[in-house]
Amino acid sequence: MSENYDLIVIGAGMAGVAAANKCGAAGWRVAIVDALPYGGTCALRGCDPKKILRRGAEIIDSARLMQGKGIDPGDLSINWADLMAHKRGFTDPVPDKMEKGLLGNGVETLHGAARFTGSNTLEVDGTAYRSERFLVAAGAMPRPLSFTGADLAIDSTDFLNLEALPKRVLFIGGGFVSFEFAHIAARAGANPIIVDRGARPLRGFDPDLVEMLIERGTGIGVDLMRETEIVSVAETNGAFTVEVKSGDQTWTVETDLVVHGAGRVAALADLNLEAAGVDYSDKGIVVAPHLQSTTSSAVYAAGDSADTDGMPLTPVAVIEGKVAASNMLKDAQAVPDYAGIPTAVFTVPEVARVGMLESEAKDAGHDVDVRFTDTGGWYSNYRIGETSAAAKVLVDKSNGKILGAHLFGPEYGELINFFGLAIKLGLTAKQLRSMTAAYPSVGSDLGSLL
Repeated sequence: MSENYDLIVIGAGMAGVAAANKCGAAGWRVAIVDALPYGGTCALRGCDPKKILRRGAEIIDSARLMQGKGIDPGDLSINWADLMAHKRGFTDPVPDKMEKGLLGNGVETLHGAARFTGSNTLEVDGTAYRSERFLVAAGAMPRPLSFTGADLAIDSTDFLNLEALPKRVLFIGGGFVSFEFAHIAARAGANPIIVDRGARPLRGFDPDLVEMLIERGTGIGVDLMRETEIVSVAETNGAFTVEVKSGDQTWTVETDLVVHGAGRVAALADLNLEAAGVDYSDKGIVVAPHLQSTTSSAVYAAGDSADTDGMPLTPVAVIEGKVAASNMLKDAQAVPDYAGIPTAVFTVPEVARVGMLESEAKDAGHDVDVRFTDTGGWYSNYRIGETSAAAKVLVDKSNGKILGAHLFGPEYGELINFFGLAIKLGLTAKQLRSMTAAYPSVGSDLGSLL
């Protein structure tokens, strides 16, 4: 063995980079490896580029909402090629910046496919390396689909790199990817269809607010097919015929593009974790609460590679990467704090959540005060022409603490952070309501929601 390390990190996404930088800055000999450009899903193929494309959709939507209220949208439209070029202006420099930051902390950067060969050894494209410890932060990949023609569907990465947006787009699955991309596509002039096998899409979010989002989406041309399965996809002359089934009924849908939005699984299959004695599943490596593998003391995991209680979110991955690094450096067993971490579906407008769902709070035995408010007529929404918005705040009647908050409306992806802080710090609704916000701002609506 020619190379020996204190830590090798597999995966140069946000979790892996956070851990590598922390351990490298502490003086350890650290290497990080990835077969893909450095930066991971969020910066290159997910959150950040998606939200840049969403900005175009926001502008179109905002102008249309103000039609007849002083704004004439006229022939305002999205130039897809120019919007993509704007996206690349952010994403293209990321890998080089990320690698330079790692090198500045003394981390050696490797490129290639990593594969374990033993409990403390791995190969990167045939070159052998040895390390005392490993952090697996290899991210996730689209869930395999089993219907005939599944290989004809593109994934979210491909969608974010489309040079041109076709007129008809069919999205498989009723989750984040399908809803966010469908809202962008509709504002860009496409006719999107979401095919969801379940009765209730976006199951992790408040069902009442999701129904409001669906109604809002219908109004701008997003078609949702519930309790419908894909039977097959076939290509003919550059277009696609999608056979779908609902109950005993089967029919076909013609489309120009099929996009896989039906969930993701941990990208672990190619790492040969068996050689390191690491137990894992599609949910990730089986870890103790402090993120160490339960079957191999040399291996830790974070982000989508770890089977934990944390949501599959970039901020959670960063937290886990830092906690894993700290535990390795200190030989400690600290546990990540997942309290008060919000999440949002960045449709237009967005739907956001933090804490418990109403059903979860009641099932847990809480005496819940459900404070629902339709905010579609409030000043902050009237000002921009929006009429579809609402909030549901869950308060424990026994102590006044906030158990959960669920928001649907413009800029509510920012407003949800106040509720996240309140839950994390254990604040009561009365304490949060005592905050004085700048007026008129969306934040100034907070007190009236409580």
